[in-house]
Amino acid sequence: MLHHIRPAIVLTAGFTVLLGLAYPLAITGLAQVAMPSAANGSPVVAGGKVIGSALIGQNFASERYFHGRPSATSAPDPNDASKTIDAPYNAANSSGSNLGPTSQKLIDRMKADIEASGLAKPVPADAVTASASGLDPDISPAFAYAQVPRVAKARGLDEAAVKALVATRVERRFLGIFGEPRVNVLGLNLALDATGRS
Repeated sequence: MLHHIRPAIVLTAGFTVLLGLAYPLAITGLAQVAMPSAANGSPVVAGGKVIGSALIGQNFASERYFHGRPSATSAPDPNDASKTIDAPYNAANSSGSNLGPTSQKLIDRMKADIEASGLAKPVPADAVTASASGLDPDISPAFAYAQVPRVAKARGLDEAAVKALVATRVERRFLGIFGEPRVNVLGLNLALDATGRS
């Protein structure tokens, strides 16, 4: 019986070392060499400090900035750990709301968001709907263009100039067919700050 158990133990240990340690370390090292920014979470650096990630949405509430999609992330309720509370843009708990299209809570939130947005109707869908992760860093060009009047007014800029800035930040479909055109909100807001009019 020992001659059957010994090879099983040796193979288990060998494959644990090979696939549990050596392979992940090799892939991590390769990623650090081939694409270090992506391997480290696509950090965005400004003024020598990491201010965010190109892959994680942030909460921009000021009228002077473009706003991202609503966030449906949550956090444990400090008063009752068995429950959760809304915690928008909580990167430690990426999730959607799981509210269905007939949910009254979702309908009420969307109606309130439409009224609070101050955007001309019809409001772009991503202005009032959260993504599956709750942390989508991108918005549609339509949502970005809809915010131009507010941002231009808050900063004292010409609307045409802000609209032209948005146009330069629109990312096209990958290979012309995959995904949708999009605008990275953090990148757009950094470009806006770089205009010198804050």
